[in-house]
Amino acid sequence: MTTDFLSHLNPSQRQAVEHFCGPLLVIAGAGSGKTRALTYRIANLVLEHHVDPENILAVTFTNKAAKEMKERIERLFAEREAARSHDKPLEALPGHVQTKLRSQVYKTITKDLWIGTFHALCCRILRFDIEKFQDERGRKWTRAFSIFDESDAQSLVKDIIINQLNLDEKKFDPRSVRYAISNAKNKGLSPQEYEKEQPNFRGRVISNVYSVYQDKLAENNAIDFDDLILIPVQLFRQNEQIRAYWHKRFRHILVDEYQDTNRTQYDLIQLLVTNGESASKFEDWNYRSVFVVGDADQSIYSFRMADFTILMGFQHDFGDGLPDDDTRTMVKLQENYRSTENILQLANELIENNTERIDKILKPTRGRGESTFCYRAQDEIDEAEFVIQQMRRLEQMNADLHWGKFAILYRTNAQSRAFEDILVRWGVPYKIVGGLRFYDRKEIKDVLAYLRAIVNPADTLSLLRVINTPRRGVGKSTIESLQKASIELGIPLWEIISDETSVKTLAGRSAKGVSAFAAIIEKHREMLDSVSASEIVQGVLEESGYVRDLKAQGTDEAEDRFQNVQELYNAVLQYEEENEDDKSLVGFLANASLASDLDDTPEEATNVSLMTLHSSKGLEFPIVFLVGLEQGLFPSYRSLDDPAAIEEERRLCYVGITRAQERLFISHARERRLYGNREPASPSLFLAEMPRELMDTNTATSLPSKWTKSLAKGGSQTRTAAPVGAEPSDDLDWSVGDRVMHAQFGVGEITNVFGSGAKATLAIRFDGLPGMKRKILPISDRALQSID
Repeated sequence: MTTDFLSHLNPSQRQAVEHFCGPLLVIAGAGSGKTRALTYRIANLVLEHHVDPENILAVTFTNKAAKEMKERIERLFAEREAARSHDKPLEALPGHVQTKLRSQVYKTITKDLWIGTFHALCCRILRFDIEKFQDERGRKWTRAFSIFDESDAQSLVKDIIINQLNLDEKKFDPRSVRYAISNAKNKGLSPQEYEKEQPNFRGRVISNVYSVYQDKLAENNAIDFDDLILIPVQLFRQNEQIRAYWHKRFRHILVDEYQDTNRTQYDLIQLLVTNGESASKFEDWNYRSVFVVGDADQSIYSFRMADFTILMGFQHDFGDGLPDDDTRTMVKLQENYRSTENILQLANELIENNTERIDKILKPTRGRGESTFCYRAQDEIDEAEFVIQQMRRLEQMNADLHWGKFAILYRTNAQSRAFEDILVRWGVPYKIVGGLRFYDRKEIKDVLAYLRAIVNPADTLSLLRVINTPRRGVGKSTIESLQKASIELGIPLWEIISDETSVKTLAGRSAKGVSAFAAIIEKHREMLDSVSASEIVQGVLEESGYVRDLKAQGTDEAEDRFQNVQELYNAVLQYEEENEDDKSLVGFLANASLASDLDDTPEEATNVSLMTLHSSKGLEFPIVFLVGLEQGLFPSYRSLDDPAAIEEERRLCYVGITRAQERLFISHARERRLYGNREPASPSLFLAEMPRELMDTNTATSLPSKWTKSLAKGGSQTRTAAPVGAEPSDDLDWSVGDRVMHAQFGVGEITNVFGSGAKATLAIRFDGLPGMKRKILPISDRALQSID
């Protein structure tokens, strides 16, 4: 490997990239160039160590990240070949020559690399091997399986609860039951194992729903998103031959965003790396490596069962377990190339208040930049007006600053309303990021249901969705009659509706419509192996009458739906262009099923972006407005009495801060309308943890001088450290009317003082508690501080 090849890397990146065999944990701070490290590592394995690309598996968090990594690798190799064979930079070559070089790289390198999300990669594995698997109840699937998205899964669970098990929907809310089933799968629990873990009445009922749910999935030859990872894990454990094949195939495994993995994903990686051995005992690292990249400080997806302790335990599981300064199995990427020094210092000071982390400091590579501005608004309307005025001022002052350079980040979706209202009033274009996904729109799900039924006619949910869409005279009673026959005969619905005699017997006057639908499905099933996905989609859209029906409606809504259907066809064409070796409908459906809302963000937005902090992960913007920093809102009410939850909320705030490249604005309000009532609001405890010398404010009281920083650790033990200038709480003479700040309950006002001396107690009405509840606290409570 020439020196020039790695000359773009800093020393830490280079150390990570040049690692060959064995385990390595890369702690990659925000904006530290982790994608570059992953890309160059793959290139280094191929070029320097002559690793066959098909022996490399790289796992990304989003499909968008996978695509970006492939493009970077392709460009990197194309640039090397341009320099070697033409002695010119790639950009200096004619367009057709550039295309030829990229095509050569695809055929020799990137085509054989396995790069994608856990779900996408596991889907590929299952297309090979799912027919060799059966679960604990003997359920089986075929390679033509459908992937049920979350709305499909919700609908199925609801049907089981209400129509099949006759349960009380209020006591067993389908959404919460579905969430419990998903959590069980992410922990690797079968219905029986879930019941053992939850032996109460509710646990037994959910276990029963879970078991019936799995029956229905198998009947439809369908799996859900959780199964995509759980089934390969179970398959590897029950079949040594298959596990050994994939262990031998993937000799070098790279995992991005390792802090966001869950237990099932960890089990999958461990099985692939060690071939079933205990991770801590595995020693056969000859021509084998596991290279994971992540940052515990950016772990914000616990609600999706992500477990950042998996990253924290890497050194124990795979590494040498030595201290940070001595270890050879960990590298820290701390140089930040995104944000100015002031922004990074703010982030560093904040996150140091967390205890569950691997110590690191983001080091600036850019100038100091401007101070963060903290605005204390009167209410949410004033807050929104402040944001729009700042955006308009900056946009007018900078000719190269368009609306796509701004982002407004908030804790909950409900906060967007005030900002949307004022953006509309001023005519500023905006986009809600993380809204309804393209593939969740009704017309798109309708067309995909046709396509899924063609690939997998056992998918009864898809058949039922479109058997009368558009309307072809198939009524509800006819559908019920067909379903009843299917259940009584114990055969799939498709076998009923594809049999002309059965249809004539059961469907009556609707027989013509049912047979016409079945003919469309059957015709295109026969074409699966001979024509491309785009030809099948085009045929279905025309022959089903779906497009004709939309055009006939003549409404603006129908026109929007028609344009979305056209965009779906464009998506099929794009898929075929990007996958020259697999233009099949099966391949396209897998690609569509695995699309994530995190992939919907455009590369170069031209509108102001509004999004939750969770949706902002992985993005960056020149100017960021971090709004609503109030106790009970951010951090949320649910986290106030849970130290671990407070730490995750603080990580979420850290993620928000580190999205900003040039300017950061923070805001909070004195009062805010919540649940129809206008309630007083108190500043977030996170504001007190940010250095005031780096922040400008619009009011002297915007950053109170006597706040506390606290973190409960080890049960009831509490550590309290007051900021510079604060006085210990028990040195103060408390009086009715005093405003105070408590580490757990937020800002409040003393309403009563009982007794005197060291044994006195205080009654305090806290702003940040629902219903303005009072708390009785001892006067010596060290977590209590006065606010001037």
